[in-house]
Amino acid sequence: MNLPFRIDLSGKVAVVTGGGGVLCSEFARALAACGAKVAILDLRKEAAEAAAESIRAEGYEAMGVAANVLQKDSLLAAREEILSAYGTCDILLNGAGGNHPKGTTGPEYYTLGDEDREDVISFFDLDPDSVGFVFNLNFLGTLLPTQVFARDLVKKDDAVILNVSSMNAFCPLTKIPAYSGAKAAISNFTQWLAVHFSKVGIRVNAIAPGFFATNQNQALLFNPDGSLSARSEKILSQTPMGRFGKSEELIGTLLWLCCKEASGFVTGIVVPVDGGFSAYSGV
Repeated sequence: MNLPFRIDLSGKVAVVTGGGGVLCSEFARALAACGAKVAILDLRKEAAEAAAESIRAEGYEAMGVAANVLQKDSLLAAREEILSAYGTCDILLNGAGGNHPKGTTGPEYYTLGDEDREDVISFFDLDPDSVGFVFNLNFLGTLLPTQVFARDLVKKDDAVILNVSSMNAFCPLTKIPAYSGAKAAISNFTQWLAVHFSKVGIRVNAIAPGFFATNQNQALLFNPDGSLSARSEKILSQTPMGRFGKSEELIGTLLWLCCKEASGFVTGIVVPVDGGFSAYSGV
C-alpha cells in the first residue's frame, strides 16, 4: 500500500514550551526526528539544554532556550534567539503547565468540620494565590506564548498550534480543582483559537493525556518503595487498559496533528489519549 503522505517536517521550526519535562522532551525528540528544527523552551535553562543535547546526540537539530511562559518579555527574548538561529516558527507546542500543592485538597469528599482540623486541607482552606498560580501557569502559560509566536504563524499557509489539555478537562478529578479548571480552560481556548485563526491557515488542536508517570506526579502515583499508591490503584481500576500510558504513546497523535497531509481538515479538537479512561463509566 502506498500512503499518500509521510510525516516529513523538514524545513519546519518547532517551538516546544515546557520542553525540559518528560512528556514534552519526547514531543520535541519526535518532531526533530521528522526533520524539524526544534527550540526547547523551559524555565530552567539547564533542563532545556539537556533535552536539546540528547536530541543533537541522535543527529537531529535542537536548541535549548530559557523562557518564562508567564513573562511576555522573556518569551519575546526567546523568540529573537530562535529567529537568529532557526528562523520563524511553524509549529507551536504549548506544553508548559502543572499543579501546586496549595491548590489541592486533602480529602476527596468534604466532611462537616474538616475546615476546623489542622491535619486536613479542606476546600475552604484552598489558597487563592496558589489557585491563581495554577490557573495562570496553565492558561496564561498557553495564551502568552501563542501571542508571541502566532505573529509568525499568521504569515504562513501551513501552521500548527498544539496545546496540552488533560483528562481533567473532560471529567475533573477529586482533590485538584485548580488544575482541573485550568485544563478545562485550555480545551475551551483551543476551540476558540481554532475558530479565531481559521482564516489565516493556522490549525489549532490539543492532546488530552490520561495518566502517564512523570517526574511531577511520582509522589502521587507511587509509594516510597516503588509500589502503587492507593490513588494509583483507583486510577487503574478506572482505566480499561489497566496501566499508565507511556510517553511514546502520545507521539502518533502529536505527529498526526502536526502533519497537514494527514490532518489538514482537522482543527478545534481535543484528542484523549487515555487508555479508555474517558469511555469507562465505572461499571
